[in-house]
Amino acid sequence: MIVAANTASFSELSLSDALQRIADLEYTAVEIAITDDSNHITAADVARDRNQAHEILRKSHRLEVTSFYVEIGLTGDEHYQQFEAICELARISKVVTLNVPSAVLGTPFNEEVEHLRRLVEIADDYGAKVCIRNQSGRQASDPDTIKVLCDNVDNLGLAFDPSIYICGPDAGKDTDKIQPYVGHVYLRDTSSSEFQVKVGQGEVDYGKVISQLNALGYRRALCVDVVEVPGIEHSAEMRKMRLLLESLL
Repeated sequence: MIVAANTASFSELSLSDALQRIADLEYTAVEIAITDDSNHITAADVARDRNQAHEILRKSHRLEVTSFYVEIGLTGDEHYQQFEAICELARISKVVTLNVPSAVLGTPFNEEVEHLRRLVEIADDYGAKVCIRNQSGRQASDPDTIKVLCDNVDNLGLAFDPSIYICGPDAGKDTDKIQPYVGHVYLRDTSSSEFQVKVGQGEVDYGKVISQLNALGYRRALCVDVVEVPGIEHSAEMRKMRLLLESLL
């Protein structure tokens, strides 16, 4: 396993400055967030000029790019065209894992299955793997639903975030059944009342998470996903999380 940071943790910086900050915090790996509201790089940027996007990512301060987190606001054919452009960028950049959100709750289940099948089919052509991120308020929140989605979409994985099972409407749900699908992991510290707290003040059992992943032969990223919170030194929290996770590996 490798400890990585998410560029979205430094959303107020330019991409170059975010990557430099991550390197300064002694991370060796990074996930690049490609989202419509990003100050760094968007799906439209990639679709417009993949070569330029690759040049931007190539200057990654020697950080290993472990994955892309992808959010595309467009729907229909334009959505899949932009996603394919990102898949091509992933191939050029030697990135395998593409993490995406699932549909919001209320979306017809069959519609979501067909959408995810289309994404997986496109990614397969470029040697990439799609993982859905478990998030409250979306289809991939309840472990039973996640299992059904992964069972119905061949080669679909899970970008696992244990925090939603500690704080929020999905708190307390058993995640054992979805562990075999994990292809990426997002981590922060979380309490039953706050989604993000200072490292060491929450209830995330990092040792248990890593032990379960080790038992399944997981060899991918543990991605630190800590956002800025007023009154807390963000860089210090990012550093503490890296040191904590590395001490457990």
